[in-house]
Amino acid sequence: MPDIPGIDVKRVESDIYKIAEFGAVEGERGVYRQGFTEADWQARQWLLGYFKEHGLDAHIDGAGNVCGRYGPADQPAVIIASHLDSVPAGGIFDGTLGIVAGLECIRVIKEAGLKLNAPIELIATSEEEGRFGGMLGAQALTGKLTLDWLEQARDPKGERLTEAMAKCDLNYHDALTVFRAPDSVKAFIELHIEQGPVLEAVDKCIGVVEGISGVYKWLVKLKGKADHAGTAPMDLRSDAFMGLADFAHEIKRLIAENGTDKTRLTIGYVKLKPGYAHTVPGEVEFTIVGRDMSEEVMKDLADSSRKALSAIARSHGLMFEYEQMSWLAPKAMSNEIMAVVEEQTKKLGYSYQLMPSGAGHDAQFFADITPAGMIFIPSVNGVSHAPDEWTHWPDVEKGCNVLLHSVLALTGVED
Repeated sequence: MPDIPGIDVKRVESDIYKIAEFGAVEGERGVYRQGFTEADWQARQWLLGYFKEHGLDAHIDGAGNVCGRYGPADQPAVIIASHLDSVPAGGIFDGTLGIVAGLECIRVIKEAGLKLNAPIELIATSEEEGRFGGMLGAQALTGKLTLDWLEQARDPKGERLTEAMAKCDLNYHDALTVFRAPDSVKAFIELHIEQGPVLEAVDKCIGVVEGISGVYKWLVKLKGKADHAGTAPMDLRSDAFMGLADFAHEIKRLIAENGTDKTRLTIGYVKLKPGYAHTVPGEVEFTIVGRDMSEEVMKDLADSSRKALSAIARSHGLMFEYEQMSWLAPKAMSNEIMAVVEEQTKKLGYSYQLMPSGAGHDAQFFADITPAGMIFIPSVNGVSHAPDEWTHWPDVEKGCNVLLHSVLALTGVED
């Protein structure tokens, strides 16, 4: 292979800061660019133009994915992908890094005059953060969408996915048409911040991802009776919040009895009704998100959570109901891609660690249609999904260089 110049981290830094402007809110910290919001759609339109400006054959598909292609037209592609949407008050690196890093790889390849044996496709996937309970863009590209799910999906505040897509001038039926045939894809690879503390703790530059945790999401309701906070005796209340509080205290027991050291169980969203200081809550709505590297453990955890909630509801005189908004199975990464990343990391002289991903990623869907792999770089203090998410620029540079060399090893280069 010809000599490969290093990536220009200043260009990567500039692009990341530019994209962070989409979803910046005056007076607030962090990025607000949830899937199919106005900020998200503005970012996608800008990115489409930016792809074209850098010589990619680019378009936005029916699922809202921004897709750009570079290299030979009729060969199976190596896909570099990550997501563009954020959680509320998210950080500037999550998802965005993988897209910008992919573009920087293409810039370096073009500037070096390298002729690829296989094309690169750079994809900014849509709605990865699960506002509507899935990973829409990756699901669409890998044939995992159904019409029923599209028409039923809604966010915790009640807005339907179909309505949100329509606001972006997307017909949700078109999301069912973007499926990629497996023989059109050679490999999938993604660079991402770790979003955890492991690499920093062991003082390693690169994480070679072995597998991705499964994740399920429930929307739970406990319904009791709203009462006057001063006149309703404590022993005669049907206090919905007390049911939530009891379940929260059960989480450690549920994991100890039904989980593993890789199990995570989180209550991340809560809404009390009527939500007034002097009224006993008559209803609470909240989310439960469970994760593990084993689908059997996930099933045991979900079943035990359901039984615990039923018992708690009975003890407080509450009605209990829940809806499973999504279920994503854990996925192993390709040994082939892991070996490529490991080899290129060694050649570059960087330290590395084999590790699982506790967070869900687009790669877990692409693994069903092609060899897939991921590269992690350290997150300062393990923080992500928060305004103070940060990764040092020298680590970004190393990660981008590993991505570049891995992609070239996968595409092949003409002598």
